Amino acid sequence: MKFDLSIEDNFASFIDEKTEKSVFIDSFDNQEFEVRIGTVRESQSAGSITAHSTEEFNSRGQINILAPY
Repeated sequence: MKFDLSIEDNFASFIDEKTEKSVFIDSFDNQEFEVRIGTVRESQSAGSITAHSTEEFNSRGQINILAPY
């Protein structure tokens, strides 16, 4: 799943309709973004993305949510 997010956004969520899994992204400093995959009730960390610009974030922000989360 590829998403388009501005680094000025502190939180975003996306749902993959094929797998029905959600991706949650949040940041407190708009440089380090934590990524979680699962449901609203239960999710697991998928890692983090560090970026200093929106372009840098979106170039790194591609997640394979077919992984066993």
